[in-house]
Amino acid sequence: MNATQTSNRKGWTVALAGTGINLALGILYTWSIFRGAIAESVAQGGAGAFNWSAASINDPYAVCCLVFAFAMILAGKCQDKFGPRITVMIGGLLVASGFILVSQSTEYWVWVLGFGVLAGTGIGFGYSAATPPALKWFPPAKTGLIAGIVVSGFGLASVYIAPLAQWMLGAYGLQQSMLIFGVAFFFVVGGLALLVTNPPKGYVPTSAPVQGSSKPAPAKPSVDVAPSQLFKIGKFYTLWMVYFIGAGAGLMVIGSVAGMARASMGELAFLAVAILAIGNAAGRIVAGIVSDKIGRANTLVIMLVAQACLMFAAIPVISGQGSGAVVIVLLATFIGFNYGTNLALFPAFTKDLWGLKNFGMNYGILFTSWGVGGFVLVRLSEMLRAQTGSFAMSFAVSGVLLLVGAMLSLSLRPKKVEALATAPATVPAEEEELVLQKAD
Repeated sequence: MNATQTSNRKGWTVALAGTGINLALGILYTWSIFRGAIAESVAQGGAGAFNWSAASINDPYAVCCLVFAFAMILAGKCQDKFGPRITVMIGGLLVASGFILVSQSTEYWVWVLGFGVLAGTGIGFGYSAATPPALKWFPPAKTGLIAGIVVSGFGLASVYIAPLAQWMLGAYGLQQSMLIFGVAFFFVVGGLALLVTNPPKGYVPTSAPVQGSSKPAPAKPSVDVAPSQLFKIGKFYTLWMVYFIGAGAGLMVIGSVAGMARASMGELAFLAVAILAIGNAAGRIVAGIVSDKIGRANTLVIMLVAQACLMFAAIPVISGQGSGAVVIVLLATFIGFNYGTNLALFPAFTKDLWGLKNFGMNYGILFTSWGVGGFVLVRLSEMLRAQTGSFAMSFAVSGVLLLVGAMLSLSLRPKKVEALATAPATVPAEEEELVLQKAD
């Protein structure tokens, strides 16, 4: 076996281990199942019940999204300095601690601390260290594909966690289920962390063979932007705002989809969560592949416009004007698909524009938009629902914001400059962006 085959095999091992880690950490997207159990407990009352206000039921999830995002900055620095293995192990320990803590109490602040802060921080550490090492084993031409595969695990998690959680809630109750999940996290994430590693120093991934040659072409060098320089780059702020909108709109639906589906699907509402997860994961992989071919910005614009249309189409459905189970599931699936594209496109944008040297921290800084978007729109959605009794207004606001995001994304498309006039026609559009970055 030659060196190229060995490195490819090792690269795929790291990529699949990262996918497995995300398959565990993606329990975040199953929150609507736990939310339903808390809401039922609040409604029933009595000794040992959750005594929370209706508007605060989603708060642990909203805080988790926010903490997850900001933890990515610290986790990214940890990953860049100490490597992905240690970072993932810290993440698994923190998530396990958070779930074990909430299993011992029904108090609001305990859940905010356990699920929101501890689990959120742990998810940030694990997630931040799953994608970067995988990308480092592969050439730029596969950036979208590899990023899409690794992050698809996070989106796909609810396919098995949603039905498992629903069964466990019935068999053991909410708090005992959280304890079991916490212990499982410790062993599963810790074990997979042993397989995650960066390439050896000096390693350069190879691209496909050059036309007319049997030898693979060396990867083209990229710029390496320091985290402190991001705030001087105009495209950073555009990407941050667009990520805020795209992520916030998707997380709003993901956090409440089980509740929306319960009226027409009853105890089978967890299926909407699981099917949404399939769309979520598929969106990450498809967007990664498509964006490698037509460009990140073009893919992003298409996704945002499609997501806005789905938000507007969902309003009569969630308002009770013909809300059948099949229609709800289809809407949830396609909304999940479009949301999932964000999680493949923005890591790819980060690598393309700012390089891999500081990828962990650079993406962590950009990823704060995901957390802020989730926190703001999830909290706003729950407040509007408490006031109006419907999610219709939330979907309308999200639809408008998504159209704004699509317009902003147009500015991310590569510019045509004279310096590139003589560039080969086969150079991908995103590589042109690297040349332009210095002038941005």
